[in-house]
Amino acid sequence: MKNKSFYFYEATGPVRFNMTNDYMFRAVLQKNEKVLRGLICALLHLAPEEITSVEITNPIQLGKDIDAKECHLDIAVNLNNSAHLNLEMQVRNEGNWPERSLSYLCRSFDSLTKGQDYLDIPAVMHFSFLDFTLFPDEAEFYANYQMLNVKTHRKYSDKFSLFVIDLTQIHLATEEDKAYQLDYWAELFKATTWEDIKMLAEKNELFEEAADTIYMLSAEEDIRLRCEAREEYERMERFKAKMAERREAEHAKKVAEFNKKEAEFRKTEEEFKKNEAEYKKNEAEYKKNEAEYKKNEAEYKKNEAEYKKNEAEYKEKLARQESILAEKDIEIQRLKEALAGKQ
Repeated sequence: MKNKSFYFYEATGPVRFNMTNDYMFRAVLQKNEKVLRGLICALLHLAPEEITSVEITNPIQLGKDIDAKECHLDIAVNLNNSAHLNLEMQVRNEGNWPERSLSYLCRSFDSLTKGQDYLDIPAVMHFSFLDFTLFPDEAEFYANYQMLNVKTHRKYSDKFSLFVIDLTQIHLATEEDKAYQLDYWAELFKATTWEDIKMLAEKNELFEEAADTIYMLSAEEDIRLRCEAREEYERMERFKAKMAERREAEHAKKVAEFNKKEAEFRKTEEEFKKNEAEYKKNEAEYKKNEAEYKKNEAEYKKNEAEYKKNEAEYKEKLARQESILAEKDIEIQRLKEALAGKQ
């Protein structure tokens, strides 16, 4: 199948910009309608003769300087004047692809003009070529998402479809995917050497067309500069995302440390309050005991004073009695003596 008129057969070594570069992806599909038609046939499982017309409705001036921050390099295609297709290459996972692709799809679907019947709205399809896995728990090479009843699985409409081609899961391509060479298209997009591309070119003449278009566009300085700009933009976005993740991780670490210290403080505070309550309880008990002691002490002193008073009165009474007894003893002795003298 080799067509020696293609210049890419002269190339060797690394491919400077393959089609995962979104500018090269856009440039190749805009530059070569054969390749665009072939890719659409593979994606929609169509025979070439089923495509009667294909029109890119948002063409750009290839090689013209673009604002990397503002530019969206998705390709809007009017197919057979009956369907709107949107094709986009995305290599960096920003965590918002389902919402972003839905936004593109809704804008494409909202194309009803004044006086047009709703039934005349053309079908819209968004094709995401992703160099990351959208749903890691359900990895799939080629997925089709549509609106349906979640209980009965009845399809709501055929006019609203999202397709995802996961360039990191080519090994999961089904027999149907392989029958339409979707796995080869994915390998072509990711090919990093001209040797790999030449091997793929042997399988499909459209791959020769695509490979030669990549080669010719890479030789144009303006195209190369735009591809480099997109590459640099993606590199800076990845760097910023990495820095943001690092800052977020550092912030999370500081928050965790703060929360840990706050928890320790709260624990210490609770222990302090518990000890304080215990102290106040003991203090109240002490004061109660102290009051009881002082009351008992006052009672004791009162009793002691009463005792001393009674003791003094007793001693005084005892002394009087002893004095009386002493006087009586003297009187008795005198009477004895008097009695003895009479005898």
